[in-house]
Amino acid sequence: MEKVIASKSIKVNEEGYLTDFSQWDKTIGHEIATEKGIEMTDRHWEVIDYLQGKHKKEEALSIRGIKKSGVFNVKEFYALFPGGPLKVSTMIAGIPKPKSCI
Repeated sequence: MEKVIASKSIKVNEEGYLTDFSQWDKTIGHEIATEKGIEMTDRHWEVIDYLQGKHKKEEALSIRGIKKSGVFNVKEFYALFPGGPLKVSTMIAGIPKPKSCI
């Protein structure tokens, strides 16, 4: 299915996750964040870059893995992306919902 995000027609699944990462850009991520009630800061974008890097390396994402990464702590992750930080952050990042998320 398609959804208009940042004036662009983007392919998404039934949950709203992008199905084609090549369609993602920062304006798309910013608009998704706004829809989720998140005002993006430089720190938010650092997390998004980290998640996208893991995705590009085809590494699985989980809260436990983020905790062990040492890149940012879990408390900060929850504060930056309230309401399910891994689900919300991966949606903003334009990557698939991790299998560890229900």
